[in-house]
Amino acid sequence: MLIQDYPNLFDAALPMCGVLSGGVATWNTALDGAFAFQQLIDPSIQIVNITNPTANLQAAEAAVARAQQTPQGRARLALTAALGDTPGWFTPLSPEPAATHYASQEANQYLWDTEVTFPFIFAFRADLQAKAGGNPSWNAGVNYFSDLAKSADLKEVEALYQAAGLSLGHDVQTLNSSPRISANPNATARLARNISFNGDIRVPVLTMHTTGDGLVVPENEQAYRSVVDRAGHGGLLRQVFVDRAGHCAFTPAETITAVQTLENRMSTGQWNVPSPAVMNEAAAALGPDYNIFSAGNSVVPTAPAFVSYTPASYLRPCEEFPHF
Repeated sequence: MLIQDYPNLFDAALPMCGVLSGGVATWNTALDGAFAFQQLIDPSIQIVNITNPTANLQAAEAAVARAQQTPQGRARLALTAALGDTPGWFTPLSPEPAATHYASQEANQYLWDTEVTFPFIFAFRADLQAKAGGNPSWNAGVNYFSDLAKSADLKEVEALYQAAGLSLGHDVQTLNSSPRISANPNATARLARNISFNGDIRVPVLTMHTTGDGLVVPENEQAYRSVVDRAGHGGLLRQVFVDRAGHCAFTPAETITAVQTLENRMSTGQWNVPSPAVMNEAAAALGPDYNIFSAGNSVVPTAPAFVSYTPASYLRPCEEFPHF
């Protein structure tokens, strides 16, 4: 946001696990998952215009705990997670669940919901609306069949619905035929100022993201790459990824290596982003004091994990303004 609004004040930027889809897109995505939860899990939950945030969050937490106890509930929770591309990997330094271990993936998404994201979508939205002067989010015009088809979690949802004996098509049609939510245009405009990204960057930008980030999903990187490329500034942007669960779960060595890569671009005027293998070698060479990660009360030796990775498409990009 700062380099977009004040380009003359900065020489470069290194957003780490940044909310690079922008404020409007982020809260629209949050609304999609909350809408599915309300329609398929607990209709009593408020998802906009929340009158009692604490009570609303407590009710959502009770409802998600009940849903997690049955195959049908777990399938529907997986669908709500898929509409935000929530990864099925939660704990840093844990092995990622296998690509077809759908039950483990859903269990990890349940942890993202209950330990991270639910306060945002079922309580903190009230504060957002108070600051924006109304509801800035909408799902009018959204085709949930299309969004689910693009989701990184589609196969998981299909498998869990089949195992639960539920019709996925029926539930998605329920979402598509349910009354939709419209935004307050003034509130949307205020959130867009703080901020929606236009891709007009004038300095080098190196982004870094963990692949298993469920708070700020790595698909944010695709959204940002898309708007920067469309604005004609793709040459100024490079993106690197670390194969680990968690939000910004980087080691000091990985962070230093990224900073050095950006400093090299600043000093030479040319991008020379090494391959993930070479970046891992550079991070490892920093020694054991920097190749560590804080896990609970322990500091654990941790190997660098730069990886070649292409995020899926962001499901509700910021250019969808015509629908509000």
